[in-house]
Amino acid sequence: MERWQTIIIGGGLAGLTAALELAKNGVSVLVIEKNSYPKHKVCGEYLSGEVVPYMESLGIELEDAVKINTLEISNRSGNSLKTQLPLGGIGISRYALDQRMYQQAMNLGADFKFSTATKIEYEDEEFTVHTLENEVLKTPVLIGAYGKRSNLDKNLGRPFIKKHAPWLGVKAHYHYKGFDDNLVGVHAFDGGYGGLSKTETGLVNFCYLANYEVFKKFGDIEAFNRHIVTKNPQLKMLLNNGEPEFDKPISIAQVSFEKKMQVENHILMCGDAAGLIHPLCGNGMAMAIHSGKIASELTRRFLEDQNFGRSDMEVAYIKNWNRNFGQRLRWGRYLQNLILNPMMSNLLISSLTRFHSITRAIIKKTHGNPIEIK
Repeated sequence: MERWQTIIIGGGLAGLTAALELAKNGVSVLVIEKNSYPKHKVCGEYLSGEVVPYMESLGIELEDAVKINTLEISNRSGNSLKTQLPLGGIGISRYALDQRMYQQAMNLGADFKFSTATKIEYEDEEFTVHTLENEVLKTPVLIGAYGKRSNLDKNLGRPFIKKHAPWLGVKAHYHYKGFDDNLVGVHAFDGGYGGLSKTETGLVNFCYLANYEVFKKFGDIEAFNRHIVTKNPQLKMLLNNGEPEFDKPISIAQVSFEKKMQVENHILMCGDAAGLIHPLCGNGMAMAIHSGKIASELTRRFLEDQNFGRSDMEVAYIKNWNRNFGQRLRWGRYLQNLILNPMMSNLLISSLTRFHSITRAIIKKTHGNPIEIK
């Protein structure tokens, strides 16, 4: 039986951030992650400027990332607008970013097990985590950062896991010279929308979200791209003129935007495990990183301050999470409903083109302030 002060289930951006913060401050921490690094993940790969200085403060190298300062949005017919992003951002692949965070966490003393957590028990102020290899791991603090959905959600009885999730996520990288370095694009098509931005490799990342009821009529990604996605001229140019880097796109099914609880059975949920923002808002990566920071800081306080109990930690986490992300999630749901409605998306593009104050207000509602660096 092995024991750590904190165990984190999931080694994505939220889990890695929490591991970095905890290890940097002398907390013994274990990350349980299914797959070894580096690896590609379905992700928009645009990192909002609100977290870039914070990431650099953790020792993560970002100098080779693509600097992005302009947002372009188009409706299904390709009518578009461009606007400046006040904080800007960077384009960097998850293949590179996760690997760098993992290496830095290891350098700081974090432990990693590449396995699957199969069961969680909580008794007498302590968690017991069982793995696929029948290991038994103990900790007083457990952070759930295992992504959008997991068998653990079923074991915990989380309500969202019982509902049908109608979304499919698809991602691929392209060699495509016709795309501006400083641009991130969000482009609608029938039943979905996709994001375009360059990564540190010079390749263009195309990641889209599609309604499965529309997608299944075509049977596979290639046919769906040909018959549906290319109806948007902005995306047609990429798919017709770009050369794919991957042998085939990677995808993830059953993407759910249902509301989730931030604490389940005393587990602090981080990143997508706590709540998933609609990708068109462009800051899911930043939110995951920020939530990992919040969870790690409260974990440290719980471990160090005898007057700060578990219930104090949980209440503080929920309060902090909602203060930082609650409004952004609500605006994300609202904007997705608009952009997926043909009539409303045309009206939205028209209004944003004419009234730049509305555009600035929406960006402010869906993005956060720069993270404080301590």
